[in-house]
Amino acid sequence: MTTLTNRRAGFDYEILETFEAGISLTGSEVKSLRQGGGSIAEAYARIKGGEVWLEGMTIIVYNEASYNNHDPQRSRKLLLSKREIGEIAKGLERKGLTLVPLKLYFKDGWAKLLVALARGKKNYDKRATEAKREAKREIDKALKRGRG
Repeated sequence: MTTLTNRRAGFDYEILETFEAGISLTGSEVKSLRQGGGSIAEAYARIKGGEVWLEGMTIIVYNEASYNNHDPQRSRKLLLSKREIGEIAKGLERKGLTLVPLKLYFKDGWAKLLVALARGKKNYDKRATEAKREAKREIDKALKRGRG
């Protein structure tokens, strides 16, 4: 099962709240994703006309599709409830929050996208995160040495 993750999101953003959204895809997009042909690293989501749209996600063209293949960079609609869209809208109105895709996966045959309301980290926050990660790595290494 193919899963696409946005590995930079945890480093660049402070994750505040997550939502699981369905995503509206064409058949050739689904087949391409199942083969691992996509990227959500540069993607972001925004609200247009009361709906949430995913922008900047790349799904590689599926070679075995017919002549009317999909556009790799097209905007894709996220399927969320009105309550969730309302929560996201309130969050986006707050200063400095954005809607970031974290993970795209298949659940019971349906493509799902985990999106998060997040706040961009400052450089000093990123350094603090890296310092914590490095300290944890050192502790784990020391514990492993102590056991063996």
